[in-house]
Amino acid sequence: MRAIEISQPGPADVLRLCERPIPEFKAGEVLIKVHAAGINRPDVFQRLGSYAPPPGASDLPGLEVAGEIVDGDLAGSRFSKGDLVCALAQGGGYAEYCTAPAEQCLPVPKGLSMLEAASLPETFFTVWSNVFDRAHLMQGETLLVQGGTSGIGVTAIQLAAAMGHRVFATAGSDDKARICEQLGAARGINYKSEDFAAVVKQLTDGKGVDVILDMVGGDYLPREIGCLADDGRIAVIALLGGAKATLDLGQVLRRRLTVTGSTLRPRPVAFKARIAAQLRARVWPLLESGAIKPVIHQVFPLEQAAAAHALMESSTHVGKIMLQVA
Repeated sequence: MRAIEISQPGPADVLRLCERPIPEFKAGEVLIKVHAAGINRPDVFQRLGSYAPPPGASDLPGLEVAGEIVDGDLAGSRFSKGDLVCALAQGGGYAEYCTAPAEQCLPVPKGLSMLEAASLPETFFTVWSNVFDRAHLMQGETLLVQGGTSGIGVTAIQLAAAMGHRVFATAGSDDKARICEQLGAARGINYKSEDFAAVVKQLTDGKGVDVILDMVGGDYLPREIGCLADDGRIAVIALLGGAKATLDLGQVLRRRLTVTGSTLRPRPVAFKARIAAQLRARVWPLLESGAIKPVIHQVFPLEQAAAAHALMESSTHVGKIMLQVA
């Protein structure tokens, strides 16, 4: 099969087209003939050498695919050969065939293309796990999304807004801030020209937001503490601004604040299976009704994966960057 491998750690051009054997599925896994695959920030970190695959996972990048199940351990599974699915993979998505645990597969939502379906797993699993499971965003509460036009951002805005929450989002330009509002944010905030913490406090009459989804870390964290409501929660999922921060722990104590975080890839299949079940029950109907729509910025052929990575690193995109495989 054709695949994209990381020839050595480094810039985007270390990604190269190669020939690899079709992977063999393990117990509980399916083999998917890949139609499309998503590009995600963890793929970039893996290419740079700072995010190694878990033991036993493919060394090929790619954490989400959509395609046709052509083989697998289907006993006890809800799937059959020939079913069209999207899947959260441990790796190996930049290829013509990919394996994934059957419990991490979901049916392609009715009305969506294979490209659109492939754009869903990584961001929807991540947002659901962190915003709704870890940070416990509850009815009537508000959410601030940092990086509102990223793949994670457009998912978080749409999902929280569709579930009735008031959402604010930061972005790097006025145009991107307006796009956040078109996606459902009550207010997009240009973090380059506005103090997001001051804007949030003003928009919430001084209360602050209940939950913050943070992909930045670093010096954003103390500013986020300042614009959290009492009993507020911050879920950190990436460290684009750095891994270290200085916090006013007095505020954490007095106002009962929570700072939590997680990475999804190392978690066991059973954990991800629970997320998949929640997505199928509560989010897939929103996708099929059109209440939430995939946002795809640009599609590249498989052999142009390096160009896709360069686009992601430019941060000029809105939504998902995709690879067309089949």
